[in-house]
Amino acid sequence: MTSKLFFRLTPFAFRFSVCSRVCRSLSSGQNLTVDHDRHNRRFTVAPGRETGSQEDHAVLCYRFTGEQEVDLMSTYVPEIFRGRGVAALLSQAALDFVVEENLKAQVSCWYIKKYIEENPERHYKACILT
Repeated sequence: MTSKLFFRLTPFAFRFSVCSRVCRSLSSGQNLTVDHDRHNRRFTVAPGRETGSQEDHAVLCYRFTGEQEVDLMSTYVPEIFRGRGVAALLSQAALDFVVEENLKAQVSCWYIKKYIEENPERHYKACILT
């Protein structure tokens, strides 16, 4: 089952869907969708959907390191889509997943660490392992 959520993740969104979607509008006016692929443990955004190429996907990968622990390992955004807030969108979706699922996270990715520091109002630090 796929659910679409607009502008905000709700507390129950990740519990009821195999592939969650979050629609966001960026400053460029472009609407982007974050897909959560639980089976492959990744969040993706396809800013270049019209091409349909896998190379056009921005990806944030994670892995489970314990029963209630994840490692947010890496974020990749294709060069032609950088500077549009795509990595921030992926980071927010992944961190919201951690919060909603009551997980603890190790953050291996430098960008996600930066995102957490730049967004203290979101209270992500409480779920981060040091």
